Amino acid sequence: MQLIGWCHDQREFLFVCEFLPNGSLDMRLFNKKSTLAWPIRYETAIGLASALFYLHEDSEQSVVHGDIKSSNVMLDSDFNAKLGDLKLA
Repeated sequence: MQLIGWCHDQREFLFVCEFLPNGSLDMRLFNKKSTLAWPIRYETAIGLASALFYLHEDSEQSVVHGDIKSSNVMLDSDFNAKLGDLKLA
């Protein structure tokens, strides 16, 4: 996810990231009213794999995420996967 800004106040950090209108992957997978079609699930998995490959292999400094789960995968307006919650990395 793209970091837009941050704030530090009274020992707490607030990170401001891009708006991702389709929420998290877990909301889409486990919500009976709003499920994902299999082609979108496939593309989401490919996008997540690409993000992990970038963190592990393509970035200047390797990063291990440490908390991969569906609630940390966000979906943009085109259902592209964006990996979030890098606080444990």
